Amino acid sequence: MYNDLDEERIVSSFAKESENTMETDLRPRSLGEYIGQTKVKERMQIFINAAKARKKPLDHVLLYGPPGLGKTTLSHIIANELGVNIRITSGPAIGHSGDLAALLTNLNEGDVLFIDEIHRLNASVEEVLYPAMEDYALDIIIGKGPSARSLRVDLPKFTLIGATTRSGMLTNPLRDRFGIIERLEMYSVEELEQLVNRSARILGIGIDRDGAREIAGRSRGTPRIANRLLKRVRDYAETIAGEIITKDVANDALEMMEVDKLGLDGVDRNLLTALINVFKGGPVGLDTLSAATGEDPSTIEDVYEPYLMQIGFLMRTPRGRMATEAAYKHLGIRFNDEVNRAYKQMSIFTNNEDK
Repeated sequence: MYNDLDEERIVSSFAKESENTMETDLRPRSLGEYIGQTKVKERMQIFINAAKARKKPLDHVLLYGPPGLGKTTLSHIIANELGVNIRITSGPAIGHSGDLAALLTNLNEGDVLFIDEIHRLNASVEEVLYPAMEDYALDIIIGKGPSARSLRVDLPKFTLIGATTRSGMLTNPLRDRFGIIERLEMYSVEELEQLVNRSARILGIGIDRDGAREIAGRSRGTPRIANRLLKRVRDYAETIAGEIITKDVANDALEMMEVDKLGLDGVDRNLLTALINVFKGGPVGLDTLSAATGEDPSTIEDVYEPYLMQIGFLMRTPRGRMATEAAYKHLGIRFNDEVNRAYKQMSIFTNNEDK
């Protein structure tokens, strides 16, 4: 039997975790305050204005991209711009179809239901979601065997916002039911510098332009990382180097944290070093690399690989991962002739596969 405690567990598990990890709420409240993702913001503003003008719910929205780019924040903003409530949950928290039914029947007209990690919904829950998204209705089976009958329950019209870091794991039927699909891109250093300055003002941190840019340049194109580094540099500044974050203070603090000029940390360097020293630059499979480094395969694939590929240090090939010449140079390891030949052969093979 479903009760209020169950609903609190399903809806609030993600929200409470988010609240506990944020010292101060750094989330922007409107699209105008939201830094970066310019094209996404422009399109969403048009879609939101059109929905409000028609007095209809916004089409269901799918947001995807690497972690930490602001998918949850953007979902809050969408609900705020629409002037409706938002209910937050995650795919793993919805254990069975009854959980989803309880969530949907407790929504008000026009509300936003945000499901993080939507790719992790199980099949039975997803089946219930289809008629809810298309027809705003729940199909409930009563009884078993020959006497079983179907009962349709109408739902309030709502907007589902799904967020995922692995859009390829979504089933086609689920993906096709989203009317708005947006990819969030990595941030530029300039955008992250704006974000660091904004967060510093909210947190009451003294920081100059060069200090903000130093933090932004090592944040891997990710707002979540920029805010985390800002807080840790603040700790260093307050306890060791005075209260103002300058370029030198930020550099010293980040060097202490083993975050280098490109934003690579110990795990990044461990992955690249294993690829180069243990596997002679690759190619090597994901599971083998995971076993060699002690990192979870999904963590490597979702958290570390996107940035390493973006800066040209890692290449995915049909036979596995390979470290590029740029990675060798960054780590100060000689890119010898044997590795060079293997790299060129694999690059040619990969290009042919792409064609």
